Amino acid sequence: MLVFTHEDCARHVTWPGHPERVERLAAVERGLAGLALERRACPMGAAAEVLRCHPEGYLDKVRRAVPEAGFVALDGETILSPGSLDAALRAVGGICAAVDAVMAGEAKAAFVAARPPGHHAETARAMGFCLFGTVAIAAKRLLDHHGLRRVAVVDFDVHHGNGTQDLLWDEGRVLFASTHEMPLYPGTGSAQERGAHGQIVNAPLRAGSGGAAMRAAYEGVILPALEAFAPEFLLISAGFDAHAADPLANLEWEVADYDWLTGRLCDVAARHAGGRVVSTLEGGYDLEALAASVAAHVGVLEERSR
Repeated sequence: MLVFTHEDCARHVTWPGHPERVERLAAVERGLAGLALERRACPMGAAAEVLRCHPEGYLDKVRRAVPEAGFVALDGETILSPGSLDAALRAVGGICAAVDAVMAGEAKAAFVAARPPGHHAETARAMGFCLFGTVAIAAKRLLDHHGLRRVAVVDFDVHHGNGTQDLLWDEGRVLFASTHEMPLYPGTGSAQERGAHGQIVNAPLRAGSGGAAMRAAYEGVILPALEAFAPEFLLISAGFDAHAADPLANLEWEVADYDWLTGRLCDVAARHAGGRVVSTLEGGYDLEALAASVAAHVGVLEERSR
């Protein structure tokens, strides 16, 4: 199994007290320790990849906003520092390289340990710590560069992936499925939000509902939708902030829930996609919980990709 990361992702610095901080990468590394993984460096993402989902004017706006020193706030929580653009482009380059490697048969699965995250970035708007819609960009690359006809994106971050939904709203070749706490930031993700082709599946969960409610949502809603769609490739937006210890939400999941969920998603990939899975880091802000949850998630991916 492959892991893509890059030291530039630690150069995206946020102001003191910000939850999306450099230390998250060290926690991810602790989670990956001891697993049998082949490491590769995230290449710098090309502008053409960003433009699969975002207009050129938006990319230029982000470029111009990057400060020479200090911080710039694009909104109340999305911060730019001098290294932020390079970090975000490494995240784009990493997920594109990951899907290319899996499509080439170099591995069945890959995990992209990069930051900033991406699933809140809308077509022309940075928000929720996110600059570019990395997982949506990967989906579009699979469709338009690799010629696939059906790609699934599953997002189990505690916050709804409004950006991914926005970027893929009109894309009938991609099934986007999400569990998330609701009501919670960013306020989107109701079950009635179905996409232009009925290809968006939202299964909101109540605060405090725990792992049992999550498992019921996947078994009753999301897994049947995935089976019916029969994806040729599975992408995962892997946010670990639904964990009970996370400070930003209240879904009360445990490490065992990530283990179970990853296994069930791998079952779908095995049946329909030749086992092909690429997962990318989204949220997760309690460092100990992040390390343990990443270990469970990537451990299952590694075991199932042998």
